[in-house]
Amino acid sequence: QVQLVESGGGLVQAGGSLRLSCAASGRTFSTYAMGWFRQAPGKEREFVAAINWSGYGTSYADSVKGRFTISRDNAKNTVYLRMSSLKPEDTAVYYCAADAAVVPGTLVYEYDYWGQGTQVTVSS
Repeated sequence: QVQLVESGGGLVQAGGSLRLSCAASGRTFSTYAMGWFRQAPGKEREFVAAINWSGYGTSYADSVKGRFTISRDNAKNTVYLRMSSLKPEDTAVYYCAADAAVVPGTLVYEYDYWGQGTQVTVSS
């Protein structure tokens, strides 16, 4: 069992930056791949970024590539999402999730555990 708690969301102007954190409980955090997803009002939850258990394998949605960076600190049981050059279309609730697979997936159903989400609002 893994419990996830996101933090770091807020209101930021377009072009600004935020860093989201996701703290995980449980001793098995380092064995999970981790992902970030987001959901805007009226839209489906979509993949943002993922990182494998070691931190050396990452993947990104095309819409955030070059602007967002996912990382993890297994000693702190925490995964991060550094977001820069934010755009109004990045506005959404951001969720972190844990995937027991070796290679992290990009689909919602592939993830086993979810946090409650943190709101990110980018003003124009």
